[in-house]
Formats: sequence, C-alpha cells, structure tokens
Amino acid sequence: MKNRFFQFKSYTTYWLDAIGEHSLHSPFFFNFYRDVVRTDALDPDTNYIEGIRNKLLSDESVVSVTDLGAGSAHFGNSSRKIKDIARTSLSTAKYSNLYRRIITHFNGKNIIELGTSLGINTLYLARALPCFVRTFEGAPGISTIASRLFQEAGADNIKLIEGNIDVTLLRELESVERVDFAFLDANHRLESTLNYFDILATKAHHGSVIVLDDIHSSAEMEKAWRTIQNRAEVFATADLFRCGIAFFDPSLNKQHVVLQF
Repeated sequence: MKNRFFQFKSYTTYWLDAIGEHSLHSPFFFNFYRDVVRTDALDPDTNYIEGIRNKLLSDESVVSVTDLGAGSAHFGNSSRKIKDIARTSLSTAKYSNLYRRIITHFNGKNIIELGTSLGINTLYLARALPCFVRTFEGAPGISTIASRLFQEAGADNIKLIEGNIDVTLLRELESVERVDFAFLDANHRLESTLNYFDILATKAHHGSVIVLDDIHSSAEMEKAWRTIQNRAEVFATADLFRCGIAFFDPSLNKQHVVLQF
C-alpha cells in the first residue's frame, strides 16, 4: 500500500508539471518532442514483436529466478511463471517504440541495455538499424529464454551478456569505444543505479543519451534521478514519468523538462 501511495503521489506531481510542445521554449526540446516523443511513426515489425509478447503472456512454463539486484516488487527470489514475468517486468510497446525512435533520431550505433528480462525491449532496440545492442541479464533462467527468442527472431545484432552486472558491465565496456544510447532497467537501488550510470557516462559523448526506467517507482529511484540531473556531465534531462532521459550535449546548458507522454 505504501508503494502504491508513493507512486500515486509521484504521478500526481508529474501530471501537474508535465507540458506539451506549445509550452516548450527550447528549440532542442520542441523538436525532440515533436519528432521523437509525440510522433506516430511505427516500426513495421511491431506486430511481430508484440506477437512474441502475447505468447509470453500466455506461457505457463516456470523458470527459476535469482535476482542479483533489487528484486521485483511483485515476486521474491523464486520460481516464476513466464507469463507473470511478461505481465509485470517488460517495457510496454509505447515506451519500447519510443526508445527505438530515440536511437534512430540520434543515429545511435553502440547500444547498452541493463536488464534484458525476456528480451522484448531488446528486440525493439535492435530494430534501430544499423546498431549493435549489448544487453546484460543477471538471471540465467531468464537470459536463456531471451537468447532463444533472439535466435528465433534472427536478431544477429544482439549480444547477451549473462551474469552479475556489477562485474560484467565493466568487463564488457573495456572493448567498447563509446556508448551512444543506454537503457537502465536492472538493479533499482540508489547506489547501484548511480554506479551503473557513472560507468556508462565514462563512455558517453556529446550525442549520447541515457534512459533510466522506473524513475518514480520508489523514493530511492527518485533520489537517483535527481542526483543524475545534477551530474556535471549531464546538460539536459526529460522526465516522462515512466522513464527519465539524460543528454550530454554541453550546448543544452542545463535544461530540465517534464513532458506529457
């Protein structure tokens, strides 16, 4: 009940603060909102990916899950039905399409995703061709399912890295020159979120974009989001309630907006 009340209060604040394109004075955010956030452009493969989601939503199979991060608000460390994981842990089509559009708009090539889950969001990210997605998942049972889905989809521009992200992220980034886009949906704790962000920021450039999922899901995540907004290397942010978007272009000169979505 406490978490629901917190989220209700957070959404009420967001709803009161959120603005549309006619209230945006920044040319950057006006164009970003019009061309990326509010566009009706659809991925032609959306139906295929959503078909996979629908199959997962009806899958009664049980998988053993050990959460290396903050765990789930719906489950503890246990065996779970795939359909329950799909119901509670996947990004919606609305947001996954948004992330794909962001990558395309900013011409992202090197993509990082922390928290593969069953791989639906990963498939959306990988549709922003030409790009290469490195996706990290800590739960072996879940990563096995995602890996199979990637193979069935013929998504050969995805590399799945299994294991504790605290270890695998640093190791994998040694071979990555720069990160163009990153999506953080793994350990929803303050310290881990900030640690992952700071690691990724060392590979960021002026055109990079980092997206954080569930920024209003808890007091810890809201604190992480406020801290990131004040990072010296972050020059603009956009709050869409479900996610927060950080930009690294110095010309944006510390702009922060709350956008209707």
